[in-house]
Amino acid sequence: MISNPIAVLATRTPLGWRQLRHKPMRLAVALAGVVFANMLIFMQLGVMGALFENAVKPVRVLSADIMLLSPEARQFGKLGTLPRRRLYQALGVEGVTSGASLYVGSVSFRTPISIRQANVTVFGVDPEFDGFVDPEISVQRAKLRVAETALLDRLTRRPFGAIAQVIDEKGAASVEVSGRTISLAGLFSLGASFDADGTAIVSDQTFFRLFPRRSGAAASAIMLKVDPEADIDDVANRLKQALPASDTQVMTTEQYADYIKDYMRDNTAIGFIFTFGVVFGFVIGFAIVYQILSADVNDHLAEYATFKAMGYSHGYLLGVVFEEALLLAALGFVPGVLMSLGLYAVIAKGTELAIDMPLDRAALVLVLTFSMCCLSGLVATRRLKAADPADVF
Repeated sequence: MISNPIAVLATRTPLGWRQLRHKPMRLAVALAGVVFANMLIFMQLGVMGALFENAVKPVRVLSADIMLLSPEARQFGKLGTLPRRRLYQALGVEGVTSGASLYVGSVSFRTPISIRQANVTVFGVDPEFDGFVDPEISVQRAKLRVAETALLDRLTRRPFGAIAQVIDEKGAASVEVSGRTISLAGLFSLGASFDADGTAIVSDQTFFRLFPRRSGAAASAIMLKVDPEADIDDVANRLKQALPASDTQVMTTEQYADYIKDYMRDNTAIGFIFTFGVVFGFVIGFAIVYQILSADVNDHLAEYATFKAMGYSHGYLLGVVFEEALLLAALGFVPGVLMSLGLYAVIAKGTELAIDMPLDRAALVLVLTFSMCCLSGLVATRRLKAADPADVF
């Protein structure tokens, strides 16, 4: 049952491949169209994915199992505020072991070595609370006990990021922030985001000096840690019952990361623009492959009619065209991936956004490529119905 289809495929004449190979220039044009469509789709998905991942990077660096947020919280830079007293109420819920308030703001940093200012996101945290998963940050928490001291993201965008080299060489550097001189006493790695050049971490007391209009009674978010033996979802449900939904929403860290992505995809121009780009790339590839296959069917319409006169079924002739479509998809996908990887590297270097090629994205584009080519083949085969043996003889 298995060997028979394999034997049929092994002895079958590859008419589709031979027809494609018969006109190398037409084949090259078709492959160029598939490659271009692949690259366009990869670029749209890659940039959109990079923007989404950069938006949730600050969330993933937090060492929190559950986050308490304002109902107005959207992206990480637009958290709103919630009452700090919710922290003490949450600590009384079974399963919650510790917690701390998190304050988030945005300021401009200026250094003596650059005339350019950097838009930096500032995290204000209690230095006694180990609120970050990065051990490089955890071991430097004691430095934040000193007033007007900060840790700086070494991946802050250039040219401001050059100050990281000064910190490496001298152990510290100074910047001007909101009319104050802040000492940068250490480095960590996070990376720039779409709307910020970098990140800095300060103590909660230093944060209030940088943002005098902010009140300690209103936190941007509250980080909670759960007993390792407790179920995080169960603790989250208990928190939802204990805290008023009017000013507090409860999410696990992963739920909030997914929430940010969904919000950006559904409620911002980013999701629409890049999704439209994917559709546009699909349409371009479909049009190019359709033109090639349609022209090929027209050129060989007499031969297809002859096959019908010899007794070949209409399904067999359709299989020849679909064979061409699948070959174009397979041959165009590989160079499309390789060229997209090169463009990813160029974009990552130019924008300092983390852009990669996950396997699920490659699989998605592969499916789209085969669908695009098969759909083109399906439309192009309409001409085969006109292949009447009587017209040949």
